[in-house]
Amino acid sequence: GCSSLTQISIPQSVISIGNYSFSGCSSLTQISIPQSVISIGNYSFSECSSLTQISIPQSVISIGDYAFSGCSSLTQISIQSSVISIGNHAFDGIKSLIITGNIQTIPNNMFRWCSSLTQISIPQSVTSIGNYSFYGCSSLTQISIPQSVISIGDYAFYGCSSLTQISIPQSVTSIGDYAFSGCFSLTQITIPPSVTSIGIQNCDGTN
Repeated sequence: GCSSLTQISIPQSVISIGNYSFSGCSSLTQISIPQSVISIGNYSFSECSSLTQISIPQSVISIGDYAFSGCSSLTQISIQSSVISIGNHAFDGIKSLIITGNIQTIPNNMFRWCSSLTQISIPQSVTSIGNYSFYGCSSLTQISIPQSVISIGDYAFYGCSSLTQISIPQSVTSIGDYAFSGCFSLTQITIPPSVTSIGIQNCDGTN
């Protein structure tokens, strides 16, 4: 709740950023996370509404629940392959986001219920889109799945009711259960012959 804090320098001795540590720092425009940090806690940067971009160092292995929720100005984040856990609703309330870095998986629940998210850019390093990853992203109108993606998980785009079309790249071999269920605005989808497994109820509620 330090609403007047605009910037801060974290020393290299810090290994973890605790729960709620910068929550509500609405004037914070930039922050440098040192290479010593291993974990970013729950709600740690929630409601940092002036934060426009952030780089997660290679040392970080976990990002907590709601860590960047309410960061409505955040448009770019760099995430490395070292991150093995990203909590529920970590990016809730973000409208448009470009992901950079060499992240290999969009983890389960990464953007679940991000109802304000309208578009997102997924890097070419990603090979799998996890279960429930974009579940309930009701404002998402477009998404480009890179050629690197092999699998799309269960409920991955469930309830993305504003999504009008999506193209599945030739690299994808499996699509999980209910992956596009509830995508009421979806009128066109192209599924390549590379797909050998499609789960149940995939187009339930689509047009």
